[in-house]
This record gives sequence, structure tokens and C-alpha cells, in this order.
Amino acid sequence: MIERQSKQRILILGGSGFIGHALYKELFPYFDVHGTYCKQEGTFSENKVFHHHCVEKDSMFLLLNKLRPTVIISAIKGDYDRQIEAHCQIVEYALLNQKCRILYISSSEVFDAKWRHPSYETDEPLSESTLGRFKISVEKLLLENIPSQTTIIRLPIVLGINSPAIFHLRQCIRHKATFEVFPNLVITATTINKVCQQIHYIINRSVLGIYHLTSNDMVHHEDLFREITSKIGDNIPIFKSVFTSNEVSYSALLPKKNKMPKGNQISISEVIEESSLNEEIVSIK
Repeated sequence: MIERQSKQRILILGGSGFIGHALYKELFPYFDVHGTYCKQEGTFSENKVFHHHCVEKDSMFLLLNKLRPTVIISAIKGDYDRQIEAHCQIVEYALLNQKCRILYISSSEVFDAKWRHPSYETDEPLSESTLGRFKISVEKLLLENIPSQTTIIRLPIVLGINSPAIFHLRQCIRHKATFEVFPNLVITATTINKVCQQIHYIINRSVLGIYHLTSNDMVHHEDLFREITSKIGDNIPIFKSVFTSNEVSYSALLPKKNKMPKGNQISISEVIEESSLNEEIVSIK
């Protein structure tokens, strides 16, 4: 029988999303876990540990003072200005509750202006996109105000049997529809199961700093999805090659100093294997 670590109350902001809900299922047997949802009223409203909260109109500080979490995992979406305001309130709460830790889910977009090489956690972020600049601003807000309570988790593309990207690929295979691939783009990747295991480890070990939770090797975007497709079955979608430039570019996160233990690492070959599992086999498990 699993014993919950009752002293740790974890609040997953965005607990109804793809990453947030997977984290909830991973952590719930071990901790006192709560989550937030905004739109999926019927799915989560009857679950007593899920709380209705929309970043555009609800007070984050009131929610935090009501639940008193010791770990906050931020995976929320919504209006960028309101998200910034919400994270300012998270900082305010953390300064008043200095045993509380913040895990912020960031992404490779913080390096989208650095496309000539892979990016490490020791590199200075630089972005040309609205999303990337927003992610950088939240990272800086947390690291400048509560560095001793903050863990930044940067993710590459997150795959796995139930991931949006693989669901879309399977739909394109079934309907012989167009699926875009980027032949000149080198990426890293991971799976939702591995991300959940790694974040569980980070919580257990009270790890702080910046972490790139990604594969330890790289692959061309087109090669990755063609290989996954070949393992799913004999049918293929209509692959549409998209060239954003004539040069090879990188959207690849790699760890340098802050590496996971070997048992918590993942390779591209493992990402491919997990992402191409038969749906019926997964449901039985």
C-alpha cells in the first residue's frame, strides 16, 4: 500500500491540461495533490481536489491562501498579461511562505532566436517569438525574486501515445491527410511519462535551478515522425516538407550540468518506441 507524503501539498496550476493532468495522475498516489481547471466543467467539477480557476478573471493569491500549497507547479495557459500578474501573486505568496517551492513549466521557445546550435541550461535565453519572450519574462520574474524556491523546467516537444502531436499523426494516417515535417530542423524530444517521472524526482529531491528535461540525443524532425509512422503500421499520411530556411536549424534543448540520473534519462529511440505503441496494448496496461 502506498503511503502519501501528507506534509507536501502540491497544487498543479493547469491541472486539466495535457501535461498538468498527467502530472496529477503521477503524483496523486504519493502526495496531497490539487489541480485547477477552467473550461472542462463536467470532467473536473465533481473532483474535490480540482478547483475552478481562470487566470483571466480569478485571483491567484486568494486560491493560494485557501489551499496553502508547499509545492506549486505552474502549467497554466491563457492571456499572457494575466499570467504575468498571476505569477507576481505566486511570488508574493512564496515570499510569505518561504518553504514553498515553485516549479515553472517552460519550453524550448525561450531559445528560438538561437537556431544555429543546441541550447543548454547555462545559456542565456533569446527569443523572437511572443511565446518565447513571455516564457523568458516569467522565468526572470521567478529567478530574480525567489531563486532559492524556484525550479525552471524547460521542455522540448512532448510525445507519447496520448500526446496531441501523436494523436494528430494517427488521425492523418487514418484519413491520409497532410502532416507537416521540417527536414532542416534538428530537435530533441521526450515523452509525457518520462517528464512525469523526472518531475516526481525533482520534487522528492527538492531540486532547484534550471533543468532541460529532454532526450540526451538529437534527431531531424522529419526523421523522427517518419520513424514513428513506420512503427505504427504500414499506412502513412501525406508528409508535407516545410523548409523555413536553406540551412540546418536547431530547436534542441540539451542538459549540460543539471542532468537527471541515468535511470531518469531518455533517448530518441525510446521516445520513438513509446510513441508508436499500439493503442489497444496501452489501454490494457
